[in-house]
Order: sequence, then structure tokens, then C-alpha cells
Amino acid sequence: MALIHVDFFSEVLGMSSQMEVILPQETEGQIGIGHVEKQSKYPVLYLLHGMTDNQTIWTRNTSIERYAAEHGIAVVMPNAHLGWYTDMKYGFKYFTFISEELPELCERFFPCISGETKDRFVAGNSMGGYGAFKLGLTCPEKYAGIASLSGGFGLDICDRLSNDNFYPTLGEDIFGNPEEFRGSEHDLFALAEKRIEEKVLMPKFYMWCGIDDFLLEQNRQMRNKLQELNYDYTYTESEGDHSWKYWDIWIQDILKWIDAIRNGGGATWHSCK
Repeated sequence: MALIHVDFFSEVLGMSSQMEVILPQETEGQIGIGHVEKQSKYPVLYLLHGMTDNQTIWTRNTSIERYAAEHGIAVVMPNAHLGWYTDMKYGFKYFTFISEELPELCERFFPCISGETKDRFVAGNSMGGYGAFKLGLTCPEKYAGIASLSGGFGLDICDRLSNDNFYPTLGEDIFGNPEEFRGSEHDLFALAEKRIEEKVLMPKFYMWCGIDDFLLEQNRQMRNKLQELNYDYTYTESEGDHSWKYWDIWIQDILKWIDAIRNGGGATWHSCK
């Protein structure tokens, strides 16, 4: 595998940005790495970080490069700062950057990355889990699978962000008026309902959360919403909390889940029960 550190200029953000990119490499003599079969185009996982982290965190705290080699998949890890993968009310357009500009740049910089929906996946932990679901529920036509590890899904995001741990107006700077969050383009529960009402072709969804995670109840609520709306989803609870010890384990299960989708078909139609 090749690990590439990319500094580039984002027109959408209006500033320089960064991403880490893992690309499959067919090798003969490398010891201890699984064999990668040569392909003209490789599937890609856009892998999102959580709060307080950046584009380097997945390579520093997991063995994602080794795991990607075993599955023959490219991995793109962008920097989104504290923007919650959202076009901020007062700030930067992180959603437009992640959903539109980033894939275009990656497919231009790295022609071996597939641009087909059936080969494109997105996953993330914590804030990145919210970002992954927001991408899948806002532009489902672009992805075959959406995965979250310990995702932040609650309707009280603004209140939880606006505190002394960050700065008092962070939630409102990102999402706007907290009273207007429910039912808005930022409300994942409302987006899930809207897509079903529109009878839109949806990707498959994956969720994992530890039973000692402080976001467990939010994950259960999102699971219940997906179940109520008859989404095609996989949900798992197991031992674990909000830490890399467990995300390193479960990102491996996500890669197996991606293989299963690619071998057995991608998105499926869903309608209300």
C-alpha cells in the first residue's frame, strides 16, 4: 500500500487543506502485508475523523493501512476541523467540500480511484459518524454504503457543543439557531424520513456503538428510526466505550461489510411499511 500525505488548496473552503490517502499497491516482495489484486479502478472509503482530531488520526490510532491492503480498497481521510461536515451558518462550507469538491479532486489526483456509486463508501467515528450519515441521507445517489462508529446523532447537538469545552457559540456557528435544528437539513432523523417519502434509492447503513459509550442512547434512537422506516441497515452493540481501542476493532468489520455489499449488490429500494 502507498500512504500519501496531500496538501492542496480547496476552492470551497477558500484555504489550504490536507488529506491522507491510502492507495492499493500490487507488490511481490513486501513482508507481512496481504496481497492486493491489481484493478483498473479501486473502490474507495472516505473515512471521517471525530471532534478534536484531524486527517492523521486514523493512521495514528488504528492499522487502517494494513486493513485496507487486505481488502484492496483505497482510503481517503480528509481534514474537516470542528465543522461537523456541515455548511456552517457562520464559517466554512464543509459539507460542500466533503460531498462535492473532495471526491472530484481525489478522482482527478488519483485516477485509480473509482468514481462509480457502487464503489464509493463513507464511514466515520463520533462527529465523523454524523458526517457519514449526513452524506448518505443528503446525497444517497453517490454512495453504496454508509457506516458509523459511535456516531453523534442527537437532536441536542447545538446545546452539547456550545459549552466551555470548546467555545460558547460553536453549536450555533455550525448549525444556526438551536430551536430551528429539528426538521432542518441538519436533523438526520428528519432526513431519513424525507428520503423514504421521496422513494429515493438508498445505500445500505451500518452502525456500531459500545454499551459503555455516552452516545449509546442516540445510536439506539437512530437504529429505531432506520428500523421504523424499513432501511437496509446493520446494527451492533458490544463491549466498548468512546475510544480508539474499539474503533480499531470495528473498522475491520466495516471493511468486511463493504466487501459483502460489493459482492452481493449495492443500494436497494425502500418504502414505508
